Amino acid sequence: MQAFTQLTGLVVPIDRPNVDTDAIIPKQFLKSIKRTGFGPNLFDEWRYLDKGEPDQDNSKRPLNKDFALNQARYQGAEILLARDNFGCGSSREHAPWALYDFGIRALIAPSYADIFFGNACKNGLLPLTLPEAVVDQLFNEVAAKVGYKLTVDLAAQSVTTPGGQVFKFDFKADLKERLLHGLDDIGISLKYADDIKAYEAKKKAEAPWLFL
Repeated sequence: MQAFTQLTGLVVPIDRPNVDTDAIIPKQFLKSIKRTGFGPNLFDEWRYLDKGEPDQDNSKRPLNKDFALNQARYQGAEILLARDNFGCGSSREHAPWALYDFGIRALIAPSYADIFFGNACKNGLLPLTLPEAVVDQLFNEVAAKVGYKLTVDLAAQSVTTPGGQVFKFDFKADLKERLLHGLDDIGISLKYADDIKAYEAKKKAEAPWLFL
């Protein structure tokens, strides 16, 4: 998993509350567990004017030109600005996979669904929370300025606007450590590789029949 430390990135706004995981990546695309290849179908039902299917040539599909991800000013965005309860609905891990595969590295919202929040952190996405009033301000600033970028610093737990305004955010220490060092569940386990090997060696000596 790639570490997240600091990012200065273009912001794309998704100005809807209660965005569920089926909107983030619709159910028909959940057939693969490779973690990659989901980006073209991120927000599929909002992004395209037809019904998307797996293995479809997305380059030939009609686009919804009113949707933010299709607008030229937001191309290359790495920070997604959202409303309350982002990622609600089913617990599919494909939702953060699709966001990450598209190029999103950080999310800013007043709140997230718990399972989505955990899945995001496990897959290298930083889902940070800011007060609703601050999020409102950011939505207004994004709308007013083409090329609006924010700097997100996980170590400092801060978001800095182009005008130099700094907003602090809270983040759990264990999740912060995971993201700063790029540690997924396997990576965390491997930190204790020597202890695991020592335990296995001891167990083999005490009860060799268990390893036959």
